[in-house]
Amino acid sequence: MAMAFKMATTGMWVTDECKNSFMEMKWKKVHRYIVFKIDEKSKLVMVDKVGGAGESYSDLEASLPGDDCRYAVFDFDFVTVDNCHKSKIFFIAWAPNASRIRAKMLYATSKDGIRRVLEGIHYELQATDPTEMGFDVIQDRAK
Repeated sequence: MAMAFKMATTGMWVTDECKNSFMEMKWKKVHRYIVFKIDEKSKLVMVDKVGGAGESYSDLEASLPGDDCRYAVFDFDFVTVDNCHKSKIFFIAWAPNASRIRAKMLYATSKDGIRRVLEGIHYELQATDPTEMGFDVIQDRAK
């Protein structure tokens, strides 16, 4: 497996699959969301789950574990008050209260590195429970 992007601050590597999946979502619109996880043993940030173009935000919410951290990107399509179709990409740093402190620290220190690799993110959310990243929060931030 080719590992192209090293995050200097934590020694983590972002796999090519992460960047390639993100580019497919951004340009080809084949994914609605992507969930990323850190494998502590191999020091890799890798794709954990990919949501197809027909999946919804609630599918993304359901795919996040209640007891472990993850990163996610979501492609939010909406129509403005001027009847203009737009798309905004959200980056979500998910760190639920039930996750281990070590995992929370690792995800917090690696966040900027993965954000640099995933070029084209419009908004960022940090959430410790589902209410902090609800669909209403996404809608409010996009407008």
